[in-house]
Amino acid sequence: MISSGSVWEERYGYSRAVVAGGRVFVSGTAPVMPGDADPPADAYGQARRCLEILGAALDEAGATAEDVVRTRIFVTDRDLMDDVMRAHGEVFGETKPACTGIVTELIDPRWLVEIEAEAILPA
Repeated sequence: MISSGSVWEERYGYSRAVVAGGRVFVSGTAPVMPGDADPPADAYGQARRCLEILGAALDEAGATAEDVVRTRIFVTDRDLMDDVMRAHGEVFGETKPACTGIVTELIDPRWLVEIEAEAILPA
């Protein structure tokens, strides 16, 4: 089990990521800032923050962005998807994992995006 140290993980009993069966499952990752500071106001900035947290979890698990085979992108408005996918492409442009985009409401009203990922550990 991998933790980012977020109060959400301890409070609600989940891990940032879990390694099982040669795979890494990274939980939905929101743009949580140190000290619960406000996240960036824009979708691109929030997506970059999500991907930064997600990347740290992958690193701790022994994986990289190149090992990711699936991502799921949750946004609060479909009009945000272009900015979010621009950030996604900067990280996964060469890897090109399977990807799903979902429009939904998120837990914190400051959040515009949340991203989850699955990776296969290198042999």
